[in-house]
Amino acid sequence: MTIGTVAVYLAVGPVDLRGAFDRLAAVTRQVLSLDPASGALFLFHNRRRNRLKCLWWDSNGYTILYKRLSRGAFPIPVVHEEAGCACVEISPEDFARLLAGLPIDPSSVRPRIIH
Repeated sequence: MTIGTVAVYLAVGPVDLRGAFDRLAAVTRQVLSLDPASGALFLFHNRRRNRLKCLWWDSNGYTILYKRLSRGAFPIPVVHEEAGCACVEISPEDFARLLAGLPIDPSSVRPRIIH
């Protein structure tokens, strides 16, 4: 996988991260209205923003990346939940910045409106 060519979607609201592959895939389908097997990365955070799970489908199954901060919170961009906006698309570079604990440029965040 080359991260530079993969779409990255970040859920706007917090998600219960106790679930594994099937629950996150269901949230991707039902809440984000996206196909979890599309090859994109789907990011989910908890209410305190100190945990982040990433769901990704490669050619034969799901992979989960799970990161928990020992202190502090991930600098999740503030997105006002407009009608129908359940997730935003971020760049692969912003995904790397997020994992490193660095803020994301709000002007690079693209809301995805669900029709």
